[in-house]
Amino acid sequence: MAENNNTSYQDEKLINDAYKTLLDGYLASNHRKKVEIIDKAFNFACSAHAGVRRRSGEPYILHPIAVATIVSQEIGLGSTSICAALLHDVVEDTDYTVEDIETHFGKKIASIVEGLTKISGGIFGDHASAQAENFRKLLLTMSDDIRVVLIKMADRLHNMRTLASMPPNKQYKIAGETLYIYAPLAHRLGLFAIKTELEDLSFKYEHPEVYARIQQQIATSEKSRNELFARFSDPIRKHLDEIGLTYEFRARVKSCYSIWKKMETKHIPFEEVYDLYAARIVFECDNESEEKRICWNIYSEITDLYRLHPDRVRDWISTPKANGYRALHITVMGPDGKWVEVQIRSRRMDDIAERGFAAHWKYKIGEGEEESELAVWLQTIEDILKNPEPNAMDFLDTIKLNLFASEIVVFTPKGELVTLPKDASVLDMAFTLHTEIGTHCIAGKVNHKLMPLSHKLASGDQVEILTSQSQQPQPDWDKFLVTAKGKTRLRAALRHDRRATIERGKKRLDEMLIANGMQPTNEVIMRIINNEHAQNKEELYFKIGNNEIALTAQLLKKDKSSSEGILSKLLRNPFASRNKEDAAPKEKVNTKKVYTLMTKDGVSNYKIAHCCHPIPGDDVVGYVNDDNDVIVHKLTCPTAMKLKSSFGGRLVQTHWETTSEKFLASVHVEGIDRMGILQEIIYIISTNMSINMRSLNIQANKGLFNCRLDVLIEDASVLTALCKRLKNVKGVSSAMRVN
Repeated sequence: MAENNNTSYQDEKLINDAYKTLLDGYLASNHRKKVEIIDKAFNFACSAHAGVRRRSGEPYILHPIAVATIVSQEIGLGSTSICAALLHDVVEDTDYTVEDIETHFGKKIASIVEGLTKISGGIFGDHASAQAENFRKLLLTMSDDIRVVLIKMADRLHNMRTLASMPPNKQYKIAGETLYIYAPLAHRLGLFAIKTELEDLSFKYEHPEVYARIQQQIATSEKSRNELFARFSDPIRKHLDEIGLTYEFRARVKSCYSIWKKMETKHIPFEEVYDLYAARIVFECDNESEEKRICWNIYSEITDLYRLHPDRVRDWISTPKANGYRALHITVMGPDGKWVEVQIRSRRMDDIAERGFAAHWKYKIGEGEEESELAVWLQTIEDILKNPEPNAMDFLDTIKLNLFASEIVVFTPKGELVTLPKDASVLDMAFTLHTEIGTHCIAGKVNHKLMPLSHKLASGDQVEILTSQSQQPQPDWDKFLVTAKGKTRLRAALRHDRRATIERGKKRLDEMLIANGMQPTNEVIMRIINNEHAQNKEELYFKIGNNEIALTAQLLKKDKSSSEGILSKLLRNPFASRNKEDAAPKEKVNTKKVYTLMTKDGVSNYKIAHCCHPIPGDDVVGYVNDDNDVIVHKLTCPTAMKLKSSFGGRLVQTHWETTSEKFLASVHVEGIDRMGILQEIIYIISTNMSINMRSLNIQANKGLFNCRLDVLIEDASVLTALCKRLKNVKGVSSAMRVN
């Protein structure tokens, strides 16, 4: 009994301390102080969640308090949002209804709580159609009240911070979902600090060893980095002090995730990431109209001292990003001969950059231009929602196009500004202006020169769209489009014809199967889908209806041979039953336990994914398919990213068992050609490292060579060691693994 009282006392202290932190932060903010309604919401939530605990063992109420604290102190919202955050799980997890919330707290708070309840299952449910539907709901609520999405962001951030208490398969699902949708959505809303933390936390759970190693390397290089920054910043500080500025000058180190992305993309070690930090100058300025002038004064002072990189000046002050971001970015040559990026912003710009649209409330900006930029983004989403994709993953990919996009600014013939994603084409511009212009577009005049639909636009281009009523939209236009709006509108135009083509294809296939004495069963159709590498039934029927797949006897022969191939795989084991009915049923894979990947008597208990070809030693995740087979993907594989987002319940954490089995891997080597270099490469592989080489393809041109090697190895560490040794050969500039 005494123990229970002690636990109860500790819980109460924890809850009160957390609530005090929330209130103290709120009272220190610029918002009108409405403590009474926050107290009321806190007491209501405490009573509703009484006695309930989280998986970590702590009282459940600590989660809503933590979400409300993030909403208040990290995003900067006021009392309405704090109350909604405190109450966000009440309707979903208790017997209270939205009507009860409205009775006690009014319509506005109730509508936000209702919005949060609608999307409470996370963006993704258990079925593909439900995932897209939930995501659609999330985006629709943005147009009703942006605060719903901001509170949802805070909820996800707290869930990520406390992810350690979840089982590994749940960690993979939640981390994958966060990286796939929430981080880019935070980026698009301008919540830079939250976006960075979400990426880093996802990375920490997906690649714990790499994350720890990069953190260690950042810590180790800190002293030399600080010395370098001091040498770079001291002359600038002297100049800025002379012109009487009040400012803060600091070095901002890239996040672990950004560093790792750069290492992966450019295939370079940590030591070669030269832009490990960016310098940031944040100056104080009470008069908003003076900000632009001061930014360019600072630019002038810095370029008097250091050489400017002319191609890397980014003026986000004159043309802000669509998420409200404003700053002046310049890159100059530092004293040690390396390029350094300097970000110049006012305190107001810095707040908006870190906290996004929420920071506008702090500066009491009404329905001004910042909101109109967000309205454009919401309009893009609404356009996609009006023409929903039948396929959930297509829908998410289309959205992601606009979440991730960097931007360019182009002009219409009348001089009006149009913001488009980087790499947008003439056709993107046409669809952005109007669907009719897009579907009838034949070419464009870019800076008064005639250009094709596929021509990529650059910032500052003046673009005139040429149309013809005889022009009809074509399926291959999809390749020229990068905007979500363009892709959606094109697909909507093409979909009118697509349904008839699918029906035609289905009819043809059914007739052919029946004529050959076969029934169009699900199993037969699925085998043909696999043989023809179609994504689903609709795509198969469409290709047949569109005459892309010929209906010949060969199609059925392929089907029969594929089933024999499956049978022959079963017969590899001499003790396997020859009758499918007699075969022992597979043991169901337990996704809550770590699954050991092993090979016994030549038979593996897993299958390697063809999209990424992982080998032992790679960070991998298992996906349990309909046949209860474990398909192994690299964690970085794009297909795995989608699976984590959409089929979290089917993921299993895996562990490679030490094996003597050899795996095929490919290495790409390039460098400066010289006499004897090939001999040295072969000597390292075959003699020095005793690696079995299966094929070698080398080409030399104008003094440079490219070489592709296929080798048999035991695990990824051998491949890493091989690439390291090859890089040490005189003349070799890079050696890296390729899929």
